[in-house]
Amino acid sequence: MRRRLFTALGLALIGVPAIVIGGIFYYALIAVFVVGAAWEYVHLFRAVKFEPSMSITVGGVALVTLMRMFFPSFAQPVFAAAILAALAYHLFVYERGRDQSALDFAVTVGGITYIGWIGSYLFDLRNLPEGGWWFMLVMFCVWAGDSGAYSIGRAYGKHKLAPRLSPRKSWEGYAASVFTGMITGGFYVWVFKTFGSFTSDISIWQGALLGLLLGALPTLGDLGESMIKRQSGIKDSSDIIPGHGGFFDRIDSWLWGAAIGYYFITYFIL
Repeated sequence: MRRRLFTALGLALIGVPAIVIGGIFYYALIAVFVVGAAWEYVHLFRAVKFEPSMSITVGGVALVTLMRMFFPSFAQPVFAAAILAALAYHLFVYERGRDQSALDFAVTVGGITYIGWIGSYLFDLRNLPEGGWWFMLVMFCVWAGDSGAYSIGRAYGKHKLAPRLSPRKSWEGYAASVFTGMITGGFYVWVFKTFGSFTSDISIWQGALLGLLLGALPTLGDLGESMIKRQSGIKDSSDIIPGHGGFFDRIDSWLWGAAIGYYFITYFIL
């Protein structure tokens, strides 16, 4: 727990200024996590004899995120080009004797789509008007949910949530995630509208509802990565972040949180 806290503090000291400043500084920080997660994703599948293309998966994710952040009108063509390049590559590999190339192609496309396209909502969220505030609202709810689930689940968890996917997760921890996400959402809106410069029309109740969703649903992202790791027989996607595992371990719930938060904000608030 101490290693997790020290690492989280270090990440916050780097991350908060990047979130506030935005632009290239924000992109560089988040891209490290997203592109790093793509690299780990490929290694996880290679551990069970799949052969997704490292260059097309990681390169496709990097290009898609770059376009979504700075050149959004080019994002869809680049995404389509990455998918077509993946198919062309795996056709060539099949002709060279790799019988499982169709499955390898599916894994390559899955990485570009899930980590690259869905992960790019982290950039779309920051690019909204007052995007720094929105990003922190969404991520604070996700992080609070994660922390509540970890703390309460570890101390009081008795009823397994998904024993095959993640034996340590419990319904008690999940309930704590939903509750802490909801409280954090409402509290964040109250604090920053009362004492800060957050000018949105979002109400405390809308903040609490968003927090409830962000406490409830990003758990599926965590379980989704667990499914991949279980199939690969690997506990953590890597050990690059002390106490937290790898990049994919860190952003698995961010992917869901950013997409859910972006659409909730754009459809119901802005």
